[in-house]
Amino acid sequence: MKVLKFGGSSLASSEQFAKVKNIVNSDKEREVVIVSAPGKRSAEDNKITDLLYLLHAHIQYGVSHESVMGMIKDRYIEIKESLGLSTDIEKIINETFEKVNKKTSADFIASRGEYFCALLMAEYLGFEFADATEWVEFDYKGKVKAKKSEEKLRELKKKHGKIVTPGFYGAYKSGDIRVFPRGGSDITGALAAAYLGADVYENWTDVSGILMVDPRIVPDSKTISRITYDELRELSYMGASVLHEDTVFPVRLKDIPVNIKNTNEPEAPGTIIAEAFEDESSEEHERFITGIAGKKNYSIINVYKSRIGEAKIKLIREVLELFDNYNIPVEQVPSGTDSFSLVFPSESLGSRQHELMHELEENESIDSCGITEGVSLISIVGRQMAYRTGISGRVFKTLGDNKINIRTIEQGPDEINIMVGVYNEDFDRAIKLLYESFAKEK
Repeated sequence: MKVLKFGGSSLASSEQFAKVKNIVNSDKEREVVIVSAPGKRSAEDNKITDLLYLLHAHIQYGVSHESVMGMIKDRYIEIKESLGLSTDIEKIINETFEKVNKKTSADFIASRGEYFCALLMAEYLGFEFADATEWVEFDYKGKVKAKKSEEKLRELKKKHGKIVTPGFYGAYKSGDIRVFPRGGSDITGALAAAYLGADVYENWTDVSGILMVDPRIVPDSKTISRITYDELRELSYMGASVLHEDTVFPVRLKDIPVNIKNTNEPEAPGTIIAEAFEDESSEEHERFITGIAGKKNYSIINVYKSRIGEAKIKLIREVLELFDNYNIPVEQVPSGTDSFSLVFPSESLGSRQHELMHELEENESIDSCGITEGVSLISIVGRQMAYRTGISGRVFKTLGDNKINIRTIEQGPDEINIMVGVYNEDFDRAIKLLYESFAKEK
């Protein structure tokens, strides 16, 4: 049995609905469908969820919201009429918003995007509609009550067989709606797949899987065919636009693979995410890296103390405590014989640079300190790296031959990533060069 989640771009219009139906009907194992709210049909268009949050703001401030309501209704009416559906979605929308006022929560209003979409999709597919409030139950700390929610979903699946359920939200025991963070339909889909013990969780979007590198930097970037959860976490942490590991945590616990697929290219294999792969293909085995990602705008504070010896640990602890007092997250702490550095996001320091540097200079255990700004961190990720010699050498040679100065170097203890720091102005070029050096290698 397969659980499918369709993102907003996959549901933006009646034409996209038709693609979804073809996908679902092409495999009898596809029995549970989670839908987002309709997304943009073009770059100039609006996401339904954005319009709903705007609607809530208008209601709160007593501003006329008829035009916003009209845009929302028109989207659903177009889908309903183009597909010849009988669900009176206009009446449902009108009745829903006749009841809202300034006391109505933003969560309730925002959740209606998925709710209306699921009503139409259930009729279109011939599946049963199962509201997320019927099975996603939150406790009053805002956490999903896993055992209770699983029991409810299993009962619904047993009763109805094939179901469509809205993503993004659930309810407290009182019935009040609560939404997940934006992108929360991924969480709903992962919960459904985990609770039902699916064979695979298919996440349908507008890209044919996860790309090895940001396509804005390398437009023809290759697709990653298979990636582990650990690799996914490294790439997403470093800013890659991929399915965030946290959103699929429920299926990871159950060791259920995730397949990221493209609604507009359903035959493309996409990317498989799993805990591990026992049968690496020859192509996978020969691949040096999985992906490259990075972030700009870091700073480095360098601390020097002559003949520091065993006192280094104590001094590092003191400086880390100082950073903690300033609420500055530390990304790396590279160390030398008589020195160490702290790498951190520049924005976390803000306008307090002189204040922090003054406190460091006042520390009698420090001989001198300095700050370097405008640094980017680039992470080269791959599970095969631990078994390959010369990876680090190739990174350094590639950047060095092209006169790109490396400011920091770090390799994770699990040996699935190497992180280097370069200046911001070298960021895009460094990623392109590393991609060309590794991605084309067999």
